[in-house]
Amino acid sequence: MITALCLSGEKRTVDEVSIRAVSELRTNPANVIWVDVNDPTGRDFLDLAEEFQFHPMSIQDCRGGHQRPTIQEYPGYYLIVLYEAELAGPEDRLELRELSLFLGSNYLVTVHSKPLRAITATRRHWPTWIDRAELGAGLPAYLLFDAVVDDYMPLLDLLTERADELVDAVFGDFQPEVMREIFVIKRQLLYIRRGVLPLRDVFNLLLRREQPLFAREIHAYFQDIFHNLLRVGDMVDSLRDLLASAMDAYLSVSGARMNTIMKRLTSISTILMSASLIAGIYGMNFEQMPELEWQYGYVFALLSMIGVGLAIYLYLRRIKWL
Repeated sequence: MITALCLSGEKRTVDEVSIRAVSELRTNPANVIWVDVNDPTGRDFLDLAEEFQFHPMSIQDCRGGHQRPTIQEYPGYYLIVLYEAELAGPEDRLELRELSLFLGSNYLVTVHSKPLRAITATRRHWPTWIDRAELGAGLPAYLLFDAVVDDYMPLLDLLTERADELVDAVFGDFQPEVMREIFVIKRQLLYIRRGVLPLRDVFNLLLRREQPLFAREIHAYFQDIFHNLLRVGDMVDSLRDLLASAMDAYLSVSGARMNTIMKRLTSISTILMSASLIAGIYGMNFEQMPELEWQYGYVFALLSMIGVGLAIYLYLRRIKWL
């Protein structure tokens, strides 16, 4: 489905327009056109290429999908790919939804296969920025970038809370499932990092390269996005380090508890072995054993077993094995 919005340079209003009117409206450099394509078909890509004269390679890259976050420069426009992240489903499965942007001086074309929260937020906020209409297509692009990047913050806050709970579980109620949960979050952070880290290069390139397509004032807005990306990246790295430390602590605690169990089992075995030694000596079938005919031989053997076992027990308690 294709929808189009136009920010009129004369009226200073944002209105939904027919896709057929885009060609005429785009001839006025004071107008800013935003064309959104949701779940595109092959015909939609052909119409976009014909209307905006997009390079066939950019159409092919956009149509193929599954691109890494990147920016590619073509005559008169940029192709930018980024991902919106969300925890979906009852199991909080991480989803990265691809968004492709064709960004020109007075037009923005967004292509995505699934509905995106960032698109809805930008449609809602763009009319409130009418006083900055001179920023051209860079303004809705900034609002879209800002919505995508800001969505990473609450997602990372949620993962941080889960990580803190897992760290507490490592030193508290010991559960074997903790390790599995740690691996799940580490994998989610890996996917987030793949979606965020290349965006630093995208905005670094936008900020450092001469951009004849946009007014210089838009750089301040792109700089804000770049700083937010640095924050997101730092949060991801810090959380990965925290989980790595939690995994090391989990293994250390697991090993320490296993050592404690082995010490106790060894101590019990030692006590039983001392009693078995005495019982084994007096259980030998030799006729010439002084205690065999003794009236108190049985009691003496039992007391010997208890005495030796008690002595070993006290010694093990002293060295803190029990």
